[in-house]
Amino acid sequence: MTSRTVSAAAAGTWMLGDLAVNRIGFGAMRLTGSAAFHQGTPSNRGQAIEVLRRAVELGVNHIDTAAFYFSRLRSANELINSALAPYADTLVIAAKVGPTRDTDGEWSTPARPEQLRGQVEENLRQLGREQLDLVYLRVMGQDCVSEHFGALAELRDAGLVRHLGISGARPEHLAQAQEIAPVVCVQNRYGIDAPDGDEMLRACAAQGIAFAPFFSIAGEGRETGAVRAEHDQVSTVARAHGVSPAQVRLAWTLEQGAHVLAIPGTGNPEHLVDNVAAGALRLTDDDLQLLDSLGRPAT
Repeated sequence: MTSRTVSAAAAGTWMLGDLAVNRIGFGAMRLTGSAAFHQGTPSNRGQAIEVLRRAVELGVNHIDTAAFYFSRLRSANELINSALAPYADTLVIAAKVGPTRDTDGEWSTPARPEQLRGQVEENLRQLGREQLDLVYLRVMGQDCVSEHFGALAELRDAGLVRHLGISGARPEHLAQAQEIAPVVCVQNRYGIDAPDGDEMLRACAAQGIAFAPFFSIAGEGRETGAVRAEHDQVSTVARAHGVSPAQVRLAWTLEQGAHVLAIPGTGNPEHLVDNVAAGALRLTDDDLQLLDSLGRPAT
């Protein structure tokens, strides 16, 4: 595959409820610094705004964010608002609630059900919107999510939220949530070298629910990014196609099912183009067999 500019539409589309999105989206966490959860160095504001606008130009119409994505000088929601408002009707913005951070960035006790409205309203205020297209309940260690998810369902009924999802969840959490209100997407850690999410991947496929993995590129680097040496298998496939390892990781992710959405994040304009282009990369059966060997037992 050449380095030509590719539209996010090349990856195909999926419906989040009644909202059509291209399967390559954008995760906003990394716009706030090199490691948003650990007070990383703030990114260049102008470049972050450039990246967001360029993403939309490239056909990205699904952006993942949260009010707790902030660092010392940057807020992901504020950057999105500054770059993209007034928003296109086709742009879907998803936010997460549940975790809490104080103004110094320190994590504190997760929100109680009655506090979720305040978190939704904070996302609305920061983004300059009257309704959030999709809100995830980020599961924070609880065995049962019914009370929290029920609180979000009430906000959906009140018109503050259009659709609901869950994040960091187990299959039993999905079942609990589905008893209360429809779940349109599950967002969990998953990737070539993080196969623990296979069960949830299959559960979502069986129910026609979108599955949006995070850390698909970063792998074990998680919030700090792809800092570890790349696996030989990924590098081999990347060389064979003349693409970057990140593109291989994203293409593999999309190959896991038509319901799988990618939400790679970056503050680098060149990396953005590279990530979006992964939607046009078609891996061979041999490629997939080699990549599937990472962290997965032979069958």
